[in-house]
Amino acid sequence: MSSIEPGPGDIAPALFSKTSRPRSILFWLVSLLGMAALIVAVLHFGSPERLAALARSVRPGWLLLAVLLQCATYVCAAMVWHQALRRANCPMPLRTLAPLAVAKLFTDQILPSGGISGTMLVASGLMRRRIRPEMALAAMLVGLISFDIAYLIAVIGSAAILRIHQHATLTLLFGLAIFVLVTIAIPSAVLGVRRWGEGKLFAWLGRVLGMTATFRALAKAPADLLRNPVLLAQASGLQFAIILLDAGTLWVAFRSIGEAPQFWIVFVSFAIASMVATIGPIPIGLGTFEAGSVGMLRFLGVPIEAALAATLLLRLLTFWLPMLPGIWLARREVADSQGVNRIVRL
Repeated sequence: MSSIEPGPGDIAPALFSKTSRPRSILFWLVSLLGMAALIVAVLHFGSPERLAALARSVRPGWLLLAVLLQCATYVCAAMVWHQALRRANCPMPLRTLAPLAVAKLFTDQILPSGGISGTMLVASGLMRRRIRPEMALAAMLVGLISFDIAYLIAVIGSAAILRIHQHATLTLLFGLAIFVLVTIAIPSAVLGVRRWGEGKLFAWLGRVLGMTATFRALAKAPADLLRNPVLLAQASGLQFAIILLDAGTLWVAFRSIGEAPQFWIVFVSFAIASMVATIGPIPIGLGTFEAGSVGMLRFLGVPIEAALAATLLLRLLTFWLPMLPGIWLARREVADSQGVNRIVRL
């Protein structure tokens, strides 16, 4: 047995270890069953003929626009890391960072951990590109914290919009409170790892979660970039732009089937569905997001058949289509992780 302690570069192979596969398979099975139940419910309460007519009426031109919007989300994600690395005097071109955004999406979906799995994969990818480990992890912390800030703004803003339109309910406010707690807890835990990562509590928690190498890497990450308010504002703005682009993709999906709900309805429904997926019982959000989106859209007056059709189109563009390139890109990063280990230990 080697006596060498695992470093940040050991994280990538750990993400795809055999011990994590049974849990991921279970999540996928439960999620697919949830999606099937949602479709059956819509077919029961809605009109199967209407749903079939909407599927036949899809306009390819609008779908092409939706694809372009999704491409823009990856550019925005890459720009978050680009800005952080530039502030750290480790500039890297966007064309190098954009593929990592696709790999992060895949990893966060297949191995859900509040964004930490994808974040650490990208950190390993940056180290493979000769970015110093401490700078790579610092840039990833900026991305993680700014993501949570942006989603807090989006969900709280959506609740305010619903209040203005007199659609706020006690259930929504209760869900909002849970979401705020969960969203604050993730970056707080990460920052806690940085401060007390060498303690017995985090050592035990790392062994339980199978994230010992991740916790040790986070404990050594510098927080200088997090103290830069301009950088955090820029990164949060870019993360919020991703939310707007995703909501815009849902609106374009509606246009592709001949429906045109107001954008505020689409944005609020997307934000609340994302909230439901975050606090729901299924970590990968598959099924819970769809149910939240369809339910919220129907609550705001959108026909249930159109709500389901547009939501499924959105998930096709944001979840299923990026899966194949995401698998290839993530595996490529993992395959080169041994080289990362050599870099880290130089």
